[in-house]
Amino acid sequence: MAAVREWTGRDVFAVTAAAFAIVIAVNGILAWAAVRSFPGLEVANSYVASQTFDAERTAQLALGWRLDSNYSAGNLHLAFTDAAGRPADVRDLQVLVGRTTEAGDDVNPVFLPGPDGFAAPVALAPGRWMLRVQAKAADGTRFHQRLTLTVRG
Repeated sequence: MAAVREWTGRDVFAVTAAAFAIVIAVNGILAWAAVRSFPGLEVANSYVASQTFDAERTAQLALGWRLDSNYSAGNLHLAFTDAAGRPADVRDLQVLVGRTTEAGDDVNPVFLPGPDGFAAPVALAPGRWMLRVQAKAADGTRFHQRLTLTVRG
């Protein structure tokens, strides 16, 4: 039978240092991946944005608009309705479609008006998508809403 060597202080230090090195390396890799995939800030200055938030929200709620989204057969449909349930008079429609966790898949599809709202051809992989919708009413009131869309595989 082979003799078992006794542990020294150097052995304990080496094992402890190796364990900490692994933890630090993994944390570094995860932090790098998080920073690399972060899409950015919502607004440049949150204090400045907060100064008009209540007024913009009140004006948007006064429109009474409802927004419904649907994705099928490679087409994204948006339907805006007013408080009476009629199609809303939407101007300057801009939509950002992307993942919530990274900006690599972000697209700005071109929506065309149709009889039941707006439609745009866009290829979306299965999973969860974010729609950041901005539009204006006929009177210039700004409408913006963020929707979640789940595409089934």
